[in-house]
Amino acid sequence: MADGKVCLVSISELVSSDSTGSPEFIQQLLPSAERTALLYHLSYLCLGGFPNLERLIRKRAVETQLLFGSSEALLMKCAGTSNNLVKSLLPSLKLAAEKNKPQFARKFLERAKEWIDSIVMDVKEIVKKYDEHNSDVAATTSDFNTEKEEAKKKQQQQTSEMKELQKIIDDLEAQHANISKEIQDSEKKIEEKNSEIHELINETQTNTDVAIFSMIVPFLESIISFIYKMKYTSMKDELRALHDDLTKTTEAQKRLKEEECDIQNKLMDNQLNLAKLKIENDQVLSIIHLDEVQKCLSRIQQILIQLQKFWEKVGSLLDTLKEKTSARDVWIDMKEEFLQSIDAAKEEWTKFGINCMNANKIFSIQANDAYRFLEVSPSSLSEEERMKEYQSVKEKLEKIRPNTVNPAAITL
Repeated sequence: MADGKVCLVSISELVSSDSTGSPEFIQQLLPSAERTALLYHLSYLCLGGFPNLERLIRKRAVETQLLFGSSEALLMKCAGTSNNLVKSLLPSLKLAAEKNKPQFARKFLERAKEWIDSIVMDVKEIVKKYDEHNSDVAATTSDFNTEKEEAKKKQQQQTSEMKELQKIIDDLEAQHANISKEIQDSEKKIEEKNSEIHELINETQTNTDVAIFSMIVPFLESIISFIYKMKYTSMKDELRALHDDLTKTTEAQKRLKEEECDIQNKLMDNQLNLAKLKIENDQVLSIIHLDEVQKCLSRIQQILIQLQKFWEKVGSLLDTLKEKTSARDVWIDMKEEFLQSIDAAKEEWTKFGINCMNANKIFSIQANDAYRFLEVSPSSLSEEERMKEYQSVKEKLEKIRPNTVNPAAITL
């Protein structure tokens, strides 16, 4: 007990060290979704004269297209559920609090839990499909590598210019590997800093205001902002210092990702130049971008796993709130705080729904329009046409910048 008030829920159960602290986290799907089709297109263009491999990549690309269609439907369902929470559940909870009718609240909480359970099942199924599909893409990459090794035996001696370009490509690939390692290290630092923030927030678990707010608003950013506004919280300075550190680390990671993107673009430039030289010397154009496709699919899968955890957490919070609907603290002593939390939740869930719809539109474009290049066989194009199209696709890739959502971007 603290100040005569009971703790409704442990804060450690409310937040997790993942990327779902902000309603915008779903936007992290977009760069990988847009890059995937373009990378398939580049790989496809590289396979003119290799009909067997051309058919393989067409098969994998069509599978990805269908999977994106399923992802589009899932995101629409997420947006719809968010809308139901804003327009049905939250107004019902508000009315129940104003009229002091906990039974009325429990009825709507049970209905909302059914929505959440349905989404969790759908996300789990999509995650499983991405895992299986990525394994198939990896197997295809292996087939390509075998074909490339056979082709190398038939290639002519490289010219000095080719060797020089190959050295540049090797150096850039080494730089890319190093910066990827730095990005992974920064992910760990962000994870550690998030854990420190979670531990500090956990010290407020005896504070009913924070507990109520956290049950209704499941985004870490909002919880931190709420704590900043509390007049009697002694942990503000320490939390602010941790938050500042998190901001600096996140900004540093954003710069690394921008640098990584620049290196990738330089790689494509030099690979394109090398490809032109090989064509001029009647050698095999063997630039294959399926490794990057795999990375994009893996990134999408990781974010969908976070989405699954997010909805599971929301379901758990609704269960906790349902259990506590008979508590005097919620309906009488803390009615004002409860109503304020509902208003904040409406704003945050509205943002989440809008972001889901934005992501849905991108996946819709990817599922319906982005794979039309498969309608034309690269073998039917002249070398000049292929290289012109390759350059056009590469320029589109360069315009896609890392869309890093900053989990630390909170107005103080």
